[in-house]
Amino acid sequence: MKNQHRRDFLKIAGLAGLGYTSKASTLFQLNNIGALARLHHEEAEDYKALVCIYFEGGMDSFNVLVPRDGRYSQYASSRSNLALPKNDLVPINAVNVGTSQFGLHPSLKNIASYFNQGKACFISNVGTLLEPITKQEYENNKGRVPLGLFSHSDQSNQWQTAISDNRTNKGWAGRMADLMYTVNSNDLISMNVSLAGSNVYQSGINVIEFTLDNGGASGLYDYDADWGINPAKKDAIQKMIKTKYSDPFKQTYVNSFKRAIDANQIFNSAISESQAINTAFEDNDLANSLKMIARTISVRKKLGFKRQIFYVSFGGWDHHDELLDKQKAMLLTVDNAIDSFQKSLTELNIADNILTFSMSEFGRTLSSNGNGTDHAWAGNAMVIGNPVKGQKIYGSFPTLALKSNIDLGNGVLIPDLANDLYFSELALWFGLRSSDLYDVFPNLGNFYVKGSTKAPIGFLTV
Repeated sequence: MKNQHRRDFLKIAGLAGLGYTSKASTLFQLNNIGALARLHHEEAEDYKALVCIYFEGGMDSFNVLVPRDGRYSQYASSRSNLALPKNDLVPINAVNVGTSQFGLHPSLKNIASYFNQGKACFISNVGTLLEPITKQEYENNKGRVPLGLFSHSDQSNQWQTAISDNRTNKGWAGRMADLMYTVNSNDLISMNVSLAGSNVYQSGINVIEFTLDNGGASGLYDYDADWGINPAKKDAIQKMIKTKYSDPFKQTYVNSFKRAIDANQIFNSAISESQAINTAFEDNDLANSLKMIARTISVRKKLGFKRQIFYVSFGGWDHHDELLDKQKAMLLTVDNAIDSFQKSLTELNIADNILTFSMSEFGRTLSSNGNGTDHAWAGNAMVIGNPVKGQKIYGSFPTLALKSNIDLGNGVLIPDLANDLYFSELALWFGLRSSDLYDVFPNLGNFYVKGSTKAPIGFLTV
């Protein structure tokens, strides 16, 4: 199938996903994208996984990455009572910023260590964009800006979908998996694995997330229990899924239901026989989720996986109040959980094949609202893993002076880097073909020259 035909297909299927859901179009989605993907991607020779940690609520990331040189006074003035003491910052040695000096939040000692070892980097001043825009263009309504800017729901949707001018329920990990899922020999368990329930990020036309909790695949409650009414319930379900239905929607539902039962049983069987992970993890939701991801990765060969995308959500970052105290505790949880996860990957001898990266719907104002910060735009993201071209800060770390040429008021900073560039580099490393970038990231052409031999940002070898 030629590239143009594939793009036409995705456009048609995307329209159906946005609401044109007649019986014909729905069956078209269900039955044909699998064949399309099989024509598209040859078998992958190695294993790779992306691990997305979503900081829900809008992380104040300019208290995560902080200047330690002469610009600290600018930072301290803008942040006022929310500025971290300079001597408390954990120094990092960024090798690509000349004489500039930076430090991390004092709770991020492990992340700082990974950074200084070349195993972590920061993507600075990144955010949702439709096209490059200046402060003057914004104030004069001359440039296009993302839909629902500063809204939790809209900006969360846009970080998860990479579509900033429309609301959709198909995420960029879902679209990528639609094109790539046949590299895995297991057709029961999705390439996309969620530790945070159903989500937009991993939802595609043909692919949805396979949901785990910290104990494994939950499945039907007490499906295999031999007490009370459970045996009768199981017998009724078995009769339902063995029945052949003339209605295609009923039959599709039953087939999906059976596949879900089979997938849960296969997954839990594999996990129960997995090798023990000796690395210690703290007992909290984030750490337990990352531990389950490590356990899932440990049985990748048994389950037939060459590519996986994992999703974890860590909420509570909407710090309109008590920012300093809350960030101190929450960032320590992040630091310890990521450290344990990296150590577990080293224990499993797979650390060279895994990337962990952060997303959050927006940054926050540089100005204090009294004891916290409000919704803003640009922020900083981090990427951790052996494949990273680390010990670097990518993008242009912005001036933190208020009323600058990128400040829209109260320290709401205009992004310098579009998140499309951030995502597309992760996608290329994962194995998406460069010719398919614009199918997954339709707005990328406003920031990246099609056919370019250069990486979108440069923090990975792609």
